[in-house]
Amino acid sequence: MRYELLKYNRIRDLRNDNKYSQAKVAEHLNVAQNTLSQYELGERNIPNEVLVQLAIFYETSVDYLLGLTDERDPYPRKRLR
Repeated sequence: MRYELLKYNRIRDLRNDNKYSQAKVAEHLNVAQNTLSQYELGERNIPNEVLVQLAIFYETSVDYLLGLTDERDPYPRKRLR
């Protein structure tokens, strides 16, 4: 079952734009490389926690990753303790 492809294309495109390998991003997310591949192909739904980690990693918003906006710049974030 494929989930909404727009958000999956965006995480793949962001990775490619930054010239990161799947292995590097997967390591940062603490997931297996094949899990990240499944996220990018839309074969597996991305957990909310991973979406937040991706948004922070790529300095964008979860809304951008989900296709709710085309604005890549994130809004101001709360300070994390």
